[in-house]
Amino acid sequence: MVLDLGRPPEARFLNREVILDQREVSDEDIEYVISRIGSFGDDNRAGIERTLHRISAIRNRKGRIVGLTCRVGRAVFGTIKIIEDLVEPGKVSCCWEDREWAKPRCCARSHVCWPMILINASIIVDTSNEIAGDGDIPHPAIGHARRMQVTTPNMQHAVMIEAVENHMPEVIVIDEIGTQLETQAARTIAERGVQLVATAHGNTLENLMMNPTLADLIGGIQSVTLGDEEAKRRGTQKSILERMSAPTFDILVEIQERDIVAIHADVASAVDAILLGEPQALEVRQIDEATGRIGHQTFAARNRGQQQKTGTQ
Repeated sequence: MVLDLGRPPEARFLNREVILDQREVSDEDIEYVISRIGSFGDDNRAGIERTLHRISAIRNRKGRIVGLTCRVGRAVFGTIKIIEDLVEPGKVSCCWEDREWAKPRCCARSHVCWPMILINASIIVDTSNEIAGDGDIPHPAIGHARRMQVTTPNMQHAVMIEAVENHMPEVIVIDEIGTQLETQAARTIAERGVQLVATAHGNTLENLMMNPTLADLIGGIQSVTLGDEEAKRRGTQKSILERMSAPTFDILVEIQERDIVAIHADVASAVDAILLGEPQALEVRQIDEATGRIGHQTFAARNRGQQQKTGTQ
């Protein structure tokens, strides 16, 4: 729902928009909403206690709120089924790449709903209260997992480290990694042996490789100059790109659609293959809406335009 001062209120759906009232939104309307929700943080976001709804503010130059975007939040159960085997407690760290804002929330929240009811030593770093809702008591969708709120978005990295140092989690869930400090904190967490489940914006693994802020999640990329003999032996130019270190995440999942994901089961091998121009193993999973069964296809992909199927299940 969109409430902008001096304009009719709107409801925006996936495929259409609906005018809710011909009367223009007034200052009184905006104040009415503000008085019934939580306080706005530094990110201009607020919520309604014990719900997953999110209200974001638009302010004028003087800081007065002149518009509101009210997003209706729902806990979507069952979406974890397609990658349930990848995120079980005790498994390796996993990163999701999302294309639209709604997708990582569904997956991260569903991940918590399923295994975290079985394991108490799990913590969600909930920067915008989108996974566990607003207020001091988290939404029941997170099961038995604990939730740590972040006072301001630029402190997310510090709360990530605090969660590990103070609360002994076995699993940490982070809605989105987007800064260099958060990338470094994620590496620190992984090096301490804590399973990490997180999201990062990007369409493909190649996007992360080209993103200087997030590249360290997949090991980082550096330019290396080879000697004449080594370049001749490899059959390459003297200046090449190589992975700098071990990736922070062992597995990367590209969320292509709500029911379709592409899985890089070994991020290190996938990055190396891309840099060398060699085929990389890529598993694509899709849920059949009619039967609920998950279909598997394995590709040897040199690039996204040339995929050679190597097996199906």
